[in-house]
Amino acid sequence: MPDTALTDIRAHLEGANPVPLAMALIHLTGDLSLLEQIAPHVRGAWEHLESIPPELASSIRDRMATCLKDINATQTPVMAAPSSQIIQQMMSTAVGEAVSETYVPMLLEQVGLRVSDQHMLRAEDQTETQAPPKPKPTPIFKTKGHPFEVAIIGAGASGLCAAIQLKKLGIRYTIFEKNDEVGGTWYENRYPGCAVDTPNHFYQFSFEPNNNWPNYFSQRDAIQAYLQHCADKYEVRSHVHFNTEVSAAVFNEETQTWLLHSTDKTGQSHTKEANAIICAVGQLNRPAIPKLPGLSQYEGQVVHTAAWPEHLVVKDKKIALIGTGASAVQVGPAIADQVASLTVLQRSGSWVVRRPNIDGVVSEDTKWVLNNVPFYAPWYRFQLFWAFGDGLFEALKIDPTWEGGSESISAFNARLRESMMKHIRRELAGRDDLLQKVVPDFPPFGKRVLGDSGWYKMLKRDNVRLETAAIKQVHARAVELDDGTIIEADILVMATGFQAGRMLWPMDIQGRGGVTIREKWGDDDPRAFLGITAPEFPNFFMMYGPNTNIGHGGSALFLAECQSRYFMGLIQALNTQNIRSVECRQEVHDRYNDEIDSLLSKLSWSHPAVSTWYKNAKGRIVTNQPWSLLDYWRLTYEAKLSDYHQVR
Repeated sequence: MPDTALTDIRAHLEGANPVPLAMALIHLTGDLSLLEQIAPHVRGAWEHLESIPPELASSIRDRMATCLKDINATQTPVMAAPSSQIIQQMMSTAVGEAVSETYVPMLLEQVGLRVSDQHMLRAEDQTETQAPPKPKPTPIFKTKGHPFEVAIIGAGASGLCAAIQLKKLGIRYTIFEKNDEVGGTWYENRYPGCAVDTPNHFYQFSFEPNNNWPNYFSQRDAIQAYLQHCADKYEVRSHVHFNTEVSAAVFNEETQTWLLHSTDKTGQSHTKEANAIICAVGQLNRPAIPKLPGLSQYEGQVVHTAAWPEHLVVKDKKIALIGTGASAVQVGPAIADQVASLTVLQRSGSWVVRRPNIDGVVSEDTKWVLNNVPFYAPWYRFQLFWAFGDGLFEALKIDPTWEGGSESISAFNARLRESMMKHIRRELAGRDDLLQKVVPDFPPFGKRVLGDSGWYKMLKRDNVRLETAAIKQVHARAVELDDGTIIEADILVMATGFQAGRMLWPMDIQGRGGVTIREKWGDDDPRAFLGITAPEFPNFFMMYGPNTNIGHGGSALFLAECQSRYFMGLIQALNTQNIRSVECRQEVHDRYNDEIDSLLSKLSWSHPAVSTWYKNAKGRIVTNQPWSLLDYWRLTYEAKLSDYHQVR
């Protein structure tokens, strides 16, 4: 760290969260008594922000300032790599609840900490902290004298993650990206207020941490800049065909390769042969536009939040906002003070909850701490990982003995509901008319829980109305509701989500025997093993595929790392062994899907009060996974060739 005066260090430490700072201090001093000092004040991953006594927080900062001033740049911290048991104890204290030893290996990997004992629980056999190092692959020339090559469809976060891992393995790859820049959904979504609703210091790749986020929940531009940074640092751009959309991919059984058909921005068609395909187009890439009666006769402007025009003027306009989901609760507060009127057309309410620091700017002192205090950033990331991940997983489980009606599904779920209601009542104090409308008629976590970045304050504005009647008809410049209400509107803003169940559409994916993905899945019943591979589609690997959406929290970037690690093992086998193709066994695929359907039937999204885009037309949950983050990390830790037919 830089040579800084003690007073300057102490001043910077005002930007530190006292709990991760205490954990960092334990590493540097070995003083485990700090755990006993803070434990009585931590009752959850967030509560300590307000519950750590000021004198204790000040003492921790004082000790750390002295420690940092005295420590020699070459001196090894007393506990650079504590035992796994101590790490588990520290993790449990940091979040105020017991963290199982089974979580420790995943959390160590994700936050970048090490342990002294190398017998820590591994994903499958519970014997090592990390997977054994993979040998450097020796390329095998398999196709018409050409080296092994992988095609990636999509240069969003998942595609970038896959590309970076391929580069580390020395495997050739080409990316096809329909846009003119990397970033995927973060490139496309530009509506006002667009931001991540997972804390940024969690919503980042574990192999590329960023300690300089401008906000705790950063806006779209910061996320896009981070992904562009990753593309530049790992030299991905030279492998990308921008403005090129893949229309079809056909598997050749004779060569055991794929032939991709694409079209560039000039309309010219291209073909590309590849040994394997990584399909990184995800679930949320094709906007869903509701079929409203009269919509084609509307004379105003129709805008979907996922395709927001760059120069759209909303100032002094009458806006009808259709939907109350994730994009609606961001765009509404962002434009409410500019428009003449904003009418929110709500089909059903959403759980919009308090999130600490949701509008907070990361101070320069906090950035200094993240960058200069050893061990602080990993422990801060751990707290976020727990608070926005598996610390909430139990809230999804339906207790069959619980009599909560449409309000809750278990005692824990009921406690969370009351905490959410407390926030809503506080925000809408004096407005019982709004309170009756906004409270959802389903349990928490029946749908995505959203962060409150000013939603309830917006609803109280004089120029904002909330309507709950259904849309009957769209007229030339107005929307008519079932109760006869007429809403004048210059612009219809569709915050209506995506065609999530229609995965991989509109691409024509033809596997073994010419079978297409649409023939197998129909329009809305996608299935895959681990959400990654499917029978009859050899060497075809999906990212953010069927039943992989994380419904209780977590990070899509964490998901991308799990999936890429899994199929990199298969790709390595294709590249280095005498194997031309791997294809998921039907019985493995079916057994897995039977299991997840059974597990999903016991979770919040299957509650009879819940109607959600997570389900297809027949009521099957096709987007979400039933796993905790730990479960999925372990399931995808290492691919087993025995789960796959192999053609040699």
